[in-house]
Amino acid sequence: MQLSPQLAKRFESLENRYPVKRSALIPMLIYAQDEYGYVSDDMVDEIARRLGLNNVQVEETLAYYSMLRRKPMGKHHVQVCTNVACMLRGGYDILERAKRRLEIGHKETTKDGVFSLEEVECIGACTGAPAMQVNYDYYEDLTPYKFDRILEDLDAGRKSPPVPVITGALHPRHPLETPLISKRWGIPNSRSIDVYLQHDGYKALEKALKQMTPETIIDEVKKSSLRGRGGAGFPTGMKWSFVPKDSPKPKYVICNADESEPGTCKDRPLLEMDPHQLIEGMIIAGRAIGSHRGFIYIRGEYRYVLDIVDAAIAEAYARGYLGKNILGSGFDYDLLIHTGAGAYECGEESALMESLEGKRGYPRIKPPFPAVVGLYGCPTIINNVETLSSVPHIILEGGESYANRGTPKNGGTRMVCVSGHVNKPGIYEVPLGFNMKRFIEEVAGGIPGGRKLKAVIPGGSSCPLLKPEEIDIPMDYDSVAKAGSMLGSGGMVVVDDSTCMVDLARRIMHFYAHESCGWCIPCREGTTWLRKMLERFHAGDGRPEDIDMVGELARNMLGKTFCPLGDAAAMPTISIITKWRHEFEEHLNGRCAYKQAESLAGAR
Repeated sequence: MQLSPQLAKRFESLENRYPVKRSALIPMLIYAQDEYGYVSDDMVDEIARRLGLNNVQVEETLAYYSMLRRKPMGKHHVQVCTNVACMLRGGYDILERAKRRLEIGHKETTKDGVFSLEEVECIGACTGAPAMQVNYDYYEDLTPYKFDRILEDLDAGRKSPPVPVITGALHPRHPLETPLISKRWGIPNSRSIDVYLQHDGYKALEKALKQMTPETIIDEVKKSSLRGRGGAGFPTGMKWSFVPKDSPKPKYVICNADESEPGTCKDRPLLEMDPHQLIEGMIIAGRAIGSHRGFIYIRGEYRYVLDIVDAAIAEAYARGYLGKNILGSGFDYDLLIHTGAGAYECGEESALMESLEGKRGYPRIKPPFPAVVGLYGCPTIINNVETLSSVPHIILEGGESYANRGTPKNGGTRMVCVSGHVNKPGIYEVPLGFNMKRFIEEVAGGIPGGRKLKAVIPGGSSCPLLKPEEIDIPMDYDSVAKAGSMLGSGGMVVVDDSTCMVDLARRIMHFYAHESCGWCIPCREGTTWLRKMLERFHAGDGRPEDIDMVGELARNMLGKTFCPLGDAAAMPTISIITKWRHEFEEHLNGRCAYKQAESLAGAR
């Protein structure tokens, strides 16, 4: 197949950059699609030949990822998010507007080939809901009027200015915030290495390389009480200490930037506005475990962010902070960026490694754990963007000082992205242990329109929901767990009393049924049947016995799946049907009171 010079050069670079050639498969598919609009049979042949794979291996991987296409879409591919945060702010209204304006439905293309339309899951723009992407460009805080103007501009050959920085990240600082890893946000050109160096950049790396040993670095991270910010909350220093020191195999550091938990969008601005902070944290992590190569796995929807981080990596190489003999220390470290292609499952660490190896993102059975047998069968640590971005601050100020910013066993600050029914949706940095009720009322500005609080999703859609009387608690891992939920990934979604909880449960389950990889039966079948039952219930066709059956099905998934996705689907469902059972019972009359109220309001 005859490739353009640009694509041929990119392919050649990808073929030679990984320890195992197959790892180049997904990036090659994405870049080919970017140029041609889809992945053709000829392209499958070409990529298979270059990577030494057979066509079946390429096809079965291609079919797994939602962003990869086997047929062309429109010149402008409009992707409207209707997941929880966008749903609460009018995402379905935007979708219906798009269907009417374009006269097409989900995954359809206009006759002239100019537009195509897709209803999509969370795109990492929760604080700017309702949001959409056109190709890779973000448009946030949409209204029907704004949506119409964007389409008119595109149809006329003009490009409406997309969102340059995630809405909600550059809000005026609240007095109760304690900026640490977000302290450079808003500084002009903060992503450049020169600005980073002017604000203590790479000082922690110099200290770690010249004044500390790998063991003292790990000890300092342990003292900090830094816990994984991706959702599990596992102590970071302890995770690093599990890597065997005497292993003859290469060791790897992976940054999990596949931020796809609905409600969560904090890693996107960290990558966009301060990529060198992450790079510095990854080099220090590499020094701590004896690794000389790292990978940043960025979700496919964050394409413009990928280019920003790639440019920052190039700057770090040019200034001697990456590569051979960093700062004259004798320590070598190389860093690669890798794109995903649309799969929530790849946020799970073992599925992410499978994806990075060029395969479907299926989870691995544990043990063995990644610290011993990880990427390419080698010792590997995986931490998310926020976790690794905290490491330079721990090394600079000391573990104990960092720990004292939070509560016992919950050190430091936390990025909280709050969306849904609040007056000031945004991304805020507060000390771990900050009171949740006070955060919603004072920092996030409370509930708009005089409505009352009905529910809080504390840390992403996989968390059990809390009622208003349950949120007067510290926002740290242990306190939220004691209240029956999780701090999770920091994606707080606030729900007011205009919301139908049956509909909310339906939308949450729609996401998990869509994202289940299908490998294990309890998750594949459980999420599918729960989605069907909740859709039927909300449509007014539920039966009394369905209420208990929904709870039973959800409980039967708990702890019975290869990865946490089954639990992620079950936990919010169980909490909703337990705490708002009366709303399910009210639906047995064939009508949703909230839908009826909306209809009456529309008629007025």
